[in-house]
Amino acid sequence: MAPQPGRRAVVRVPVATLWTAPEAVRPIDCPALAGSPDVAAWIAGMDRDQLVGDCVLTQLLLGEPVRVTETRPDGWVRVVALGQPAAKLGADGYPGWLRAAHLADPADADPSSPDPTDVGPAGPALSGPASAAPAPAGAGPAGPGPAGSGSAADAPLTVDVAHTALRAEPDGDAALTGVVLGTRLTPAGPPVDGRRPVRVPGRADPLWATEDDLVPLPAERPEAEKVLAVAERLRDLVYVWGGMSTDGIDCSGLVHLAWRRYGITLPRDADDQAAATSRVPLDAERPGDLYFFARPGRRIHHVGIVSAEPRGGRRRMLHACYLTRRVVEEELPADRTATLVGAYRV
Repeated sequence: MAPQPGRRAVVRVPVATLWTAPEAVRPIDCPALAGSPDVAAWIAGMDRDQLVGDCVLTQLLLGEPVRVTETRPDGWVRVVALGQPAAKLGADGYPGWLRAAHLADPADADPSSPDPTDVGPAGPALSGPASAAPAPAGAGPAGPGPAGSGSAADAPLTVDVAHTALRAEPDGDAALTGVVLGTRLTPAGPPVDGRRPVRVPGRADPLWATEDDLVPLPAERPEAEKVLAVAERLRDLVYVWGGMSTDGIDCSGLVHLAWRRYGITLPRDADDQAAATSRVPLDAERPGDLYFFARPGRRIHHVGIVSAEPRGGRRRMLHACYLTRRVVEEELPADRTATLVGAYRV
């Protein structure tokens, strides 16, 4: 079924890119626009300046829900990304444009599930075990787990490796490659020979994931140092404006994705992340807390994850750095310290 305004849809590809407008895309962006997007090839093909083109808003992962607000006959749809809060842009989530081919009807992930297209009011800007974020299509009814888990056998799972592939059969060839860290999947049955069947939007039959690549979505809030450890696995990853995958990422995307791995939904942009977290006195910050940065009289434009306790006024952070175009761990240089707004805790 084609996406319809006022209804929900879910992402059916491993990574879908959300654009400012259809007219903003560049010739270099073709791999990201294909029916089966090749995000890794897209990023590899860009030069230093193209990596920070402001035509990209964010990225959505397999199974993420959206609300469709407009459709065009040329295959573009305007949506609101319901799992990526953006208070300054709209109450429901992050608005932008996707390719219609990257979406599926929610019921396609689980034909036995009720129609989930009745979009209710938006949830809180910060959600997790105590206040669940939108679950992937096909997830069970609301329960004690952070994404609405039912029994342990069908509780949501999260991809815990940089990339994994889903197969049509337990011992078959890959049917869907490039599924990334933080992607939520719903089990469709017990494991067989180290493979786990999972529901995938747009496919009638389950696909099979490598069981060791998945972990249960935790039922309790994680310690911040565990979230830092996830982010540290992305060290040296290329910086991409609007990126939010293990193919390429930006500063607030790194923070959002690391917490997402543990079932916590933070806002997508740095200034909204600051508004959704609690300020702590400088020198009281701990590894896993957040540093936010802004130029005088301007809104917050950058975020990093505290990577060590401060010592003698010296501070360190892990962040996706616009200047180096990489995820780096470093001591705050003087120019960063000059724009430090403060330390915050999730």
